[in-house]
Amino acid sequence: MRPADNELLCRVEGEAAMGQVMRQHWLPACMVEEVAEADGTPVRARLLGVDLVVFRDTKGRVGVLDERCPHRGASLAFGRNEDCGLRCLYHGWKFGVDGEIQEMASEPADSRMRNLKARAYPALEAGGFVWVWMGDAQTVRPFQAPAWAPTATTKISIVKIHAACNWAQVLEGSIDSAHSSSLHSTNMPTAEVEGSTATETAWLRPSNDKAPKLEVEATDYGFHYAAIRRPIRDPETHVYIRSTVFIAPFTVLIPPNDQYNLAQMLVPIDDVNCMFYWIAWHPTKGIGQDAWRRFCAAEVGPDLNPDFTKRRNLTNNFRQDRVAMKAGDFTGIQGIPMQDMAMWESMGPIADRSEDHLGSSDVAIIQFRRQMVAAAKACAAGEPAIGTQSASRTVDLASFEGVVPRTADWRTYTTRNAGSEAAE
Repeated sequence: MRPADNELLCRVEGEAAMGQVMRQHWLPACMVEEVAEADGTPVRARLLGVDLVVFRDTKGRVGVLDERCPHRGASLAFGRNEDCGLRCLYHGWKFGVDGEIQEMASEPADSRMRNLKARAYPALEAGGFVWVWMGDAQTVRPFQAPAWAPTATTKISIVKIHAACNWAQVLEGSIDSAHSSSLHSTNMPTAEVEGSTATETAWLRPSNDKAPKLEVEATDYGFHYAAIRRPIRDPETHVYIRSTVFIAPFTVLIPPNDQYNLAQMLVPIDDVNCMFYWIAWHPTKGIGQDAWRRFCAAEVGPDLNPDFTKRRNLTNNFRQDRVAMKAGDFTGIQGIPMQDMAMWESMGPIADRSEDHLGSSDVAIIQFRRQMVAAAKACAAGEPAIGTQSASRTVDLASFEGVVPRTADWRTYTTRNAGSEAAE
């Protein structure tokens, strides 16, 4: 990959073309649980290199403002959240969720400065997240319910982890089905099962094939692809399919297991940081929030700091246990996400893709790079951002895993056109 294209793919701050692609989509600012309390503690968020503050006012409305007070630039994250507004501690200026100044304690009643506003962003709640629109305020796209919220009663659990590297190398990990057979082999062991089977500690899978055949198909929302493996049972007549869906620009639907569906959002914080969200959901089964975070070794306290940065990280080698490796653990790193993080962050803040040597297992990676570089160039030329003209509803898309006859077409298993009842 040419260095110029690598920069185009990765950079999102300021006027960067990829950042402009992102700004034509609703972005997750934080989890709803982080701002669940009316008049509660404001939460810092950072997207595309922009520092934000998220808060819920007295009436339960969520607001997203620029973190810096328009008066002198002090952080509103220290502010008093009271009486339907966020008050800056420095001089007592108070702002509503719409950015309007409600009070200006340090200025006379007739001050012309009362025409000032804090920069406010359209925001809404859906699927466990607070979503924010950071694009042109005059052309706000209608919000589409995410894939994991097909109904109002869908059971949703979320893991959130900061990744100290660029968003694109994190997303490339999410669409790389081949690596799971090696990196996650301890957590996804081979077993005599019908399909991916979740236990409290592992996801059993019906194949020991580490070299899948990949087939990719481009779509108007991004692409989907299948990793086709030999199953343990009936390999002469059947194949084991794991299909993955990429919904541009930052969402991936991961192959499910027998208890819950899986999705990831790889959201750019800035050029060299990313927020990793992993969502488990199911209409009737699912996994509890606490159990999901324990399974992923991603609990605030033992695994994560309150700001979702990792206690196990590159500075302590992710606390890799070489004794456990000799005893049979493949990586010696606890938790599927942490195993991934070790690989992603070890590539550096922005991977030098010109040094890659891509093979047949990297077909989806190649598709992503080509598609998103082209999308950034198209957006810079004034064309609509990738995914904004899609005829597909997000809630009608689904990944798949299972053992099927060799004669079956994997494409028929990757969308669901019925049962999606999300309000849009």
